[in-house]
Amino acid sequence: MPKLDSKTLASALKKGELNRIYYLFGADILGVEKMTKYIIKTAVGENEDFALTKIDGKKLDLSEFSDIIQQFPMMSEYNCILVNDYNCERPFDDMRGRSADDVTKKLLETLKNIPSQTVIIFNVTGFEVKVQRDYKTNQNIIKDKNKKLADFAAKNGVLCEFPIKKPAELSKSIVSAVSANGGTISQINARHLAEICMCDELVISNEIAKLCAYADGREIDVNMIHELVHIQTETTIYNLANAIASMNARDAFDAVNQLDIDNDNRVLVMYAITGAFVDMYRASCAIKSGVAPEKVASDFGYGKRTFVVKNAFHDSSRMSIERLRECIVILRDTTMKLNSTASNPRTAIEQAITKMLILTKNRG
Repeated sequence: MPKLDSKTLASALKKGELNRIYYLFGADILGVEKMTKYIIKTAVGENEDFALTKIDGKKLDLSEFSDIIQQFPMMSEYNCILVNDYNCERPFDDMRGRSADDVTKKLLETLKNIPSQTVIIFNVTGFEVKVQRDYKTNQNIIKDKNKKLADFAAKNGVLCEFPIKKPAELSKSIVSAVSANGGTISQINARHLAEICMCDELVISNEIAKLCAYADGREIDVNMIHELVHIQTETTIYNLANAIASMNARDAFDAVNQLDIDNDNRVLVMYAITGAFVDMYRASCAIKSGVAPEKVASDFGYGKRTFVVKNAFHDSSRMSIERLRECIVILRDTTMKLNSTASNPRTAIEQAITKMLILTKNRG
């Protein structure tokens, strides 16, 4: 069976259609976990205690695994096995005397003999499977050693990727989740919540619970969101870079206030600010060369942060390549100053921002 999207897989499970092997991965960890539970539910119903075996991928014993695959189910039609976070790049923490390729080869040999009563789920929730966009098929292709196991699953069962969802898509599920908790939220505010949570569904889920408890049946408005939801640092950095590109000094220094810069976090803050401008510089160069955002995200390994590249494509149009380059030089010099002197980090960063604002305003 070819690679399936999550909706097609869910539809098949709803009909009770099960395969012998599944490989689930992607930046949407919550989506991976939900689908894993759905497959298990379809396979063993309420009999998880008797018919489900959970295995830590880093502790996979192939001999024992082979025996478990062949065993008959108890109190269920299927014998279900969940292997979490098996990484073909490094199957075990201690790889002394063992080759990753040899271990995976033995695993694939074991998987060639899955009996009809067994369902095996490999899911990835603890590390990133590297992917690259194939523009001929318009699909992501796994580019690390996990491709071997994923391809085996695609050929003999189901391969399903769960990419990070976009704010517009998440807004619908947020509205539904709030409603299920007895509250209401508009589509616009739901999308805003998704954006400031960086489209991280685990974070969004926690924030929804907090907002619903606070609203106590009232509509969740933008003021509640701003009062209760912790804005992710990356969002603040994005707002800072966007304000500089827009020559908006007030918003730029408001963002600085939110960062709460001190000696403990100055390195991370400078790294993040510089990274935002490098993103825009890459985007600007890509636009000039006719390269698509997805290609940039794939080539530079952005992973689940593809949306960052798309934002950079939009924001970079406000500054020339030359000005972006000069901003990066200012940030480089500021980093060197902070690393070599006892300068106040907040003051140094504010001075750098002022230089960039003046530079942008005077030279475009």
